[in-house]
Amino acid sequence: MNKSARLAVFGASQLVTLRGPARPRVGGELADLSIIRGGGLICRGGKIEFVGTSDQVLARVTPGDEVVDATSGVVLPGFVDAHTHPIFGGDRLDDFSLRSSGATYQEIAAAGGGIRSTVAKTRAASEESLVKAGERHARLFLENGTTTIEAKSGYGLDKETELRMLRAIRRLGEITPIGFVPTYLGAHAFPPEHEADPDGYVDQVEAMLPRVANERLAVACDVFVEEDYFDAGQARRLLGRAQELGLATRMHVDQFGDSGGARLAAELRVRTADHLEHTGIGGINALADAGVIPVLLPASVYCLGLSKYPLAREMVERGLPLVVATDFNPGSAPTLSMPFVLSLCATQMRLKPEEALTAATFNAACALGIQRDKGSLEAGKSADFTIWDCQDWREIPYHVGSLRPSTVYVGGVAWASSPCVSRPSWSCDSSVRSFRTGILHPQPPPHRTNIDEEGAPED
Repeated sequence: MNKSARLAVFGASQLVTLRGPARPRVGGELADLSIIRGGGLICRGGKIEFVGTSDQVLARVTPGDEVVDATSGVVLPGFVDAHTHPIFGGDRLDDFSLRSSGATYQEIAAAGGGIRSTVAKTRAASEESLVKAGERHARLFLENGTTTIEAKSGYGLDKETELRMLRAIRRLGEITPIGFVPTYLGAHAFPPEHEADPDGYVDQVEAMLPRVANERLAVACDVFVEEDYFDAGQARRLLGRAQELGLATRMHVDQFGDSGGARLAAELRVRTADHLEHTGIGGINALADAGVIPVLLPASVYCLGLSKYPLAREMVERGLPLVVATDFNPGSAPTLSMPFVLSLCATQMRLKPEEALTAATFNAACALGIQRDKGSLEAGKSADFTIWDCQDWREIPYHVGSLRPSTVYVGGVAWASSPCVSRPSWSCDSSVRSFRTGILHPQPPPHRTNIDEEGAPED
């Protein structure tokens, strides 16, 4: 398709727009998907021009437009995966075997597996090999209907490798159609050489922050706060410095126990608090009062063989703007499937399918600060959408990760899902030879007022 030409899509049994308030959705808003039955859309130059009924779309078609019949399928916004670790060396197949024999995450780490095993393999990997592995992951994200991801570093744990990972993320944003929102996660774990001097490593992470911010290698900083990882004082120091430098701030908290991480996230007013498997009602209330966005990662609970899922229903009832993500990583969540995550939301966390879909699209875009351009199908936004071979969108979570989109559009350019895995290059359309989605830079982090105030939807 010529990027200057218009694309008109019509004949969708359901066009799920997610149109609504221009701020994170809460409460009953989470279940309001603004579905147009018999819907369609028009896009040009990578942006959506018009959204409406099929009759309205066809009435606007002009000579030279490309016209696509959705053949009574479902059209959804591209998924926005707000928490991933897509750049790493090697695999964790040995960890997988140990876990199947009953070893815990902590026991595997103590035996030399876990994050540190991936660190060793990532340090040994060249930037080119990291990019090559990342391209494969990008194809798989796309095949599952995800068009934008947050991408963390965190498997280098030294200056050279962390920078190499962030450069690889930047490169992937240039050569693949996926949109990347990069996060610096130097504070993922303590490297072996700093076991006896953890504060020395914190010094190193802090010293990298100005370069990360000034060179725009990342738009956010994340810290893993948990027993045997980073403590509250270290998190305050690193995230405070990140905020001074204009970076958005995020935290991994309460994954393995209620250590007060949610309350700390509320105290620091970070943009997101992620995991939250063991966060109690007190922590939920603190997050709500501070306007922190919760990002829930049920696939990591499932893949670790655990049973303690976050209190998602209670978070919705407390008015939190829920987000869900895959947590794709080589150890605790080796899945890139947002449809699978939607299934877990419904079966394990008591979320309505509608709530889960909002959490995986528009609210996820809000968590990354890119909601003006991503997460819903509205005029003026990026033409990132998917067509599914089903007549009711709820079939996607109902079939437990089995369905994939028949076609994925990124910036109005079509990608047939299944063949993407084997294609040697990213040129799915003969007239388009490269994509420059690049690194996505968010709007300023939302504060409490962003969640409370009504915003007019974009037309």
